[in-house]
Amino acid sequence: MRRFFLLLLLVCSVALFGSNKVEVYAAKMNSKDDKVYARGGVTVIYVDYYVNAKKAIYDRKTQELELFGNVRINYNGKHKVIGDYARMNLANKEHFVKPFYMLNTTSEVWMSGESGHSKGDDLDVDTGMVSGCNPVDPLWKIKFTSSDYDRKTMWLNAYNARFYLYDIPLFYTPYFGYSLDKTRRTGLLPPSIGYSSSEGFYYAQSLYIAEANWWDLELRPQIRTSRGSGLYGDFRFVDSPASRGAFHFGGFKEQSAYFTRYQLRNQKHYGWSFEYTNSDVINQWFGTNFDGQSGLYVDIAYMNDVDYINLATNNALDQVTANQVISRINAFYNTDSDYIGAYFKYYQDLQKDSNDEVLQQLPTLHYHHYIDTLLQEHILYSLDIQSTNLTRSRGTNIVQTNMNVPIVWQTNLFDEYLNISYKANVYMQHSAFRNSPASAPTDLLQDGYFLRNHHTFQASTQLTKGYDNFIHVMGLGVTYNRRGTNHETGYYALVQDECSLEENKNKPECEYYNINRILDEASVDFTQYFYDTDADEVLYHRLSQKISYETGQDRLGELENELNWNVTSYISYYNNTFYNHNYHRITKLLDTVSLHRYGVSFNLSHLFKYDIARALSGDNPYTKYLTTSVGYDYNKHYNFSAAYNYDIEQHQRKMASIGFMYKKRCWDFGIRYTENNRPILDASGNPSSVYDRYIFITIVLKPIMQPNSNHSLIEYKLPESR
Repeated sequence: MRRFFLLLLLVCSVALFGSNKVEVYAAKMNSKDDKVYARGGVTVIYVDYYVNAKKAIYDRKTQELELFGNVRINYNGKHKVIGDYARMNLANKEHFVKPFYMLNTTSEVWMSGESGHSKGDDLDVDTGMVSGCNPVDPLWKIKFTSSDYDRKTMWLNAYNARFYLYDIPLFYTPYFGYSLDKTRRTGLLPPSIGYSSSEGFYYAQSLYIAEANWWDLELRPQIRTSRGSGLYGDFRFVDSPASRGAFHFGGFKEQSAYFTRYQLRNQKHYGWSFEYTNSDVINQWFGTNFDGQSGLYVDIAYMNDVDYINLATNNALDQVTANQVISRINAFYNTDSDYIGAYFKYYQDLQKDSNDEVLQQLPTLHYHHYIDTLLQEHILYSLDIQSTNLTRSRGTNIVQTNMNVPIVWQTNLFDEYLNISYKANVYMQHSAFRNSPASAPTDLLQDGYFLRNHHTFQASTQLTKGYDNFIHVMGLGVTYNRRGTNHETGYYALVQDECSLEENKNKPECEYYNINRILDEASVDFTQYFYDTDADEVLYHRLSQKISYETGQDRLGELENELNWNVTSYISYYNNTFYNHNYHRITKLLDTVSLHRYGVSFNLSHLFKYDIARALSGDNPYTKYLTTSVGYDYNKHYNFSAAYNYDIEQHQRKMASIGFMYKKRCWDFGIRYTENNRPILDASGNPSSVYDRYIFITIVLKPIMQPNSNHSLIEYKLPESR
């Protein structure tokens, strides 16, 4: 009889839903009038649904299935629903569950309510809550009077939403919507909220607009109640599989009191930048089918001062000081044998009221012929030509062209134990002047060229030997540069004696003289490597010594010693030392120790410099700086960190920071104390700084927020000191 009723229900289901078969299994089944009753562990399987209950009733007349007791509904493997009572119309994909509990297995967010009603992919829940934490006493939850959820787009809207931390209500909003996945969509991003004793209450709320799959726009209005307000934005786009770009813009206006108090240069800070890359620009834009590689890189920017950058974020550690903004446009075409490029550089000096006298490079044209061979690869040669148009609105303009032709002869001796080479370097620079101002010595700025050749001799050897526990590689190289002949005309013949001296580099007539001196000198380089049996580097050591044969020059240059020692797989030591033979002293010493083991990440660096030129002029020659950072992952939940930068010579703390972060599946909480020099640009246009102390508190609620240091919910800034 049981099998008869089971078969009867299956036959009715098949007749009702056509090709979509419904499978119903139960321990006991019977039928009365138009209803079929099943009890004792009921299981229903239909397309994407897998349903369990204690008891089920199917009404053949209304074509509805009712489920009672411990109802479990698994939809598409992504949504799990629990209730005590459910009414389902499988043909219309319509369900009613009471009470209602749903878990999204992708985001691990759950939602509960008095009842839930769904039709297709749309779900409505009455009087409930949602959270990403453990359902038993969740750390955070959002209660609502009603909500709707689209299971296809995974977007949730909650109405009359109240945010709770445990059982403590924190804020109310009539509407709150967010996504349970990472699909790009239009909406509000997590806000940044903070407080500063000098800038007041801080609030920034980002609006993200993504109405197409090839572009998005983010608008970030912000207010600092004691300082001012502003708006920043980013427009990003992908116009082809080989290209993408972004346009950034923003502005901020200072309140008069803040502007006067800190004697800032500008009351309004504004700027913009545009970035674009294309890795197949010629074929894509001109419809060609060249085999070579072409590319375009654009990075252009404008701002009226550096605070435009610093006000874009509330993270003090990201702030910078800059005196110059560089815009670039680079284009090239490259084959196996030749390279052609065009480069545009525009410099904006933030310390000057006018940019008319700033020298620009618009453009630089570049041709390079890659290394080619002659005489069975014993002779190598290449060609490099660059021509730069140095221009400005007011002042001397010049077109300067450089050509370099190295010709190399090389061979091996003694069964390849010794490698020797000779390089003949031919170099020429030509300058053509125009629009010379009255302030410049125009009689010196005459068109001319500089022609030079010099010689480089090199001999080197490298030996490798394997031992039981390690491999030793040792190399020795000697290089000798010999001055050749020079020939100068025009400008170069007139200024060479004066402008080749370092102390005259800032004279107006030397602005265009950029010829590097070739000295008669040799260098000896010794290197060695030790590798373990797994070919991992254990030790790297290099010694380098220059020897000069120039009259008036020190015979021995500074001796450089570089060492990198991986003491173990988790401890390393690095040292770089320069020793001056004439003054019998170390002029530079850099030591770094690193450890990464047992959850600990530790770095300690010490820098010592002795500037001989400053010592001879009577200035303080010493630079002594200490940098250290440490992090400790106690387990997957707790992380501790600290950092400390100290100027030993100036007895000044540059930066100090200590904090911890606690991470769980549904939330992160962190606190960090930081002392930092905050850069500003004063009314005179000079870089200055304010020493600030901060406490950063970070709260991340998952998945409605993602960990991001720029989206800290709370920032408290202690009183600053100047």
